[in-house]
Amino acid sequence: MRVCILYAAKGKDSASIKKISAALSKGLQQQNHIVDLVDIKLEGAKIVSFYDYLIVGTESITTFGGKIPESVTSFLKNSGSISGKRCMAFVTRAGFRSTKTLQALMKVMESEGLYLKTSDIIKKEDMATAIGKRIHIEAN
Repeated sequence: MRVCILYAAKGKDSASIKKISAALSKGLQQQNHIVDLVDIKLEGAKIVSFYDYLIVGTESITTFGGKIPESVTSFLKNSGSISGKRCMAFVTRAGFRSTKTLQALMKVMESEGLYLKTSDIIKKEDMATAIGKRIHIEAN
């Protein structure tokens, strides 16, 4: 299966979210999936409708959680025909209310017609690799 991991950092420094996305990719590749990593802020006009499964991850832009970067919303609106695609949402552990941030991300994804199969708050790279190994991806 072709999987696209889309990630957006809260600021210019995307080291943490990039490392977690790469670790998630590593776990998925061990299941023999073809995985592409896309930095939403750098590749704002990429069409992702040809992927079988989408994974969207971000960080909270506030300390108290609940807000995600605007680039996530605009990217999903302009990323092609993604309605009905199976997907996963994740946020990195940052701030006090990561669950609220995850809910905000899921709401944006569902408003674009994505079908959420799972969601998670990922704290470390080894956790991301383990999650990647156990994600069950099936054809749409």
